[in-house]
Amino acid sequence: MDNIFSAAAAAIKNARALIITAGAGMGVDSGLPDFRGNQGFWQAYPPYQRLGLSFQDAANPDQFQQDPLFGWGFYGHRLNLYRETVPHTGFALLREWIQRFNLDCFVATSNVDGQFQKAGFDDKQILEVHGSIHHLQCLTPCGMNIWPNREKISVDTVTMRSRSIPKCIHCGATSRPNILMFGDYSWISNRTDLQEERLQEFLARHDGSKIAIVECGAGTAIPTIRYLGERLGKRHGATLIRINPREPQAPKPHLSLPYGAREGLLSIEAELTAG
Repeated sequence: MDNIFSAAAAAIKNARALIITAGAGMGVDSGLPDFRGNQGFWQAYPPYQRLGLSFQDAANPDQFQQDPLFGWGFYGHRLNLYRETVPHTGFALLREWIQRFNLDCFVATSNVDGQFQKAGFDDKQILEVHGSIHHLQCLTPCGMNIWPNREKISVDTVTMRSRSIPKCIHCGATSRPNILMFGDYSWISNRTDLQEERLQEFLARHDGSKIAIVECGAGTAIPTIRYLGERLGKRHGATLIRINPREPQAPKPHLSLPYGAREGLLSIEAELTAG
């Protein structure tokens, strides 16, 4: 195992650029819930078990159409949780590597929680492939507008219903988070599309460069980020470092670290410091 950490440390030290890819497992060490399977979701949100609703049922635009107070109960609770959460030390460690080794950096995440921005990463160097809970759009939508989410939402945690319904700032109809949900045909992707363009510019700038890809907590249940890491890993000079406690397997010659995000990053740091 020491050899894996040594190889990961070498990939980071020798890189000219760092790409950080992160799935839901990245937030677990910050105390955020793991929605892996119905049991994981219901453990975080017991009221939905009583109602027989899965994560896919709750994270669905139909909830906003049929009962906006119920739709905003789930997303309002998550919004409050994410606002209160402090990013774990692994985020700071990644930023330290960027400075220590003078690395150009880009982040790609399926998380909608805004934790990378809160940890100090540049918003212009982040791709949020599923959008962000910290931005809103019209439910209808009445147009292609996206605006910052400054709503204060109080939630009854027994019924998981919001006590208010945020409104579209343009037409007054119900607003919703600018997040790609399950069975979603009205998500406005403009903000994410612009982020994707910036990632492509970053990749063009580093065509042929040595790139270290540090993937944290990206599983196979919703494999968007996992597939992205493997696709980026096929670039000339790229090394994928997959950190995942349950599904660490990475295609050769890439590196598999069977650890949680924080522990895996700290173990790489120990090797970097020792070296």
